[in-house]
Amino acid sequence: MLRLLTMICALSALAACGGSRGYNPSGNYGGGVILFATGPINSACLQTGRKQASRARCGCIQAVADRELSSAQQRRGVSVFKDPHKLQQARQSDRSSDNAFWSAWKAYGQTAEALCSAT
Repeated sequence: MLRLLTMICALSALAACGGSRGYNPSGNYGGGVILFATGPINSACLQTGRKQASRARCGCIQAVADRELSSAQQRRGVSVFKDPHKLQQARQSDRSSDNAFWSAWKAYGQTAEALCSAT
């Protein structure tokens, strides 16, 4: 009887540990997970001086950038924070590298908006 009670307690303790509810292996994040990272996008975001540029929001968009953008795209993206017109120039450019950057940045922006708007 004591052995059975011990096993039930052990199983209850393991069940209580649970798993991560916010992470989905497909890459989707749900409630309960707070995205945060530091890096060049985070720094540029914080330096903009915009009232929406909180430490939490900028850290979140850096975490999304780490997932969605290459390090070269992130470095180029820092210039977008300093001069948003550069993004417009890339969008209207005929150069394939500018078109690739625009496409990646647009997708990144949509993902960051979806995942970080509540921060």
